Amino acid sequence: MSHPPPSEPPGDEPPPSPYEPPRDQSPYAPGQPSYEPPPERSPYGPPADEPSPYGQPGPHQAGHWGQQPPYAAQGPYGQYGPPSGPGRGTNVLAILSLVFAFVFPPAGAVLGHVAKRQIRTSGEEGDQLATWGLILGYVFTGITVLACCGWLALVIVGNTGDSGGY
Repeated sequence: MSHPPPSEPPGDEPPPSPYEPPRDQSPYAPGQPSYEPPPERSPYGPPADEPSPYGQPGPHQAGHWGQQPPYAAQGPYGQYGPPSGPGRGTNVLAILSLVFAFVFPPAGAVLGHVAKRQIRTSGEEGDQLATWGLILGYVFTGITVLACCGWLALVIVGNTGDSGGY
């Protein structure tokens, strides 16, 4: 019984894949380097070997656990939320007067007058919106009235002649 040379696999086994480690060597043998996954850390934090660009102590720097860095005072332009104090919001009727000036101009003019009266008594913002709602409401109402009168005049003039038909 002759044994095949070491470079040839036995006849009943398929040839080894070039992508597998050699069969006679274990990848975890004592002489081979072993694979260890990197330690788990957050993908959102700074790299472990660099200092934090925000001055906060990272996991590699000495710091006090549970202590948060102080925040700077917020300026007047960084405020969020509803306005503080009475009369600081924009008058809703002033906004509606500007919208209705394009949709239904007479309603825009009326809402502009009502909004200006409310703004005078309550001190809300939106006086310019109400003024533009008034102006555009009156202008578009005038243009609509002129267009209707012109169309009516054309209809009346077009029907005065007898065409001889029915």
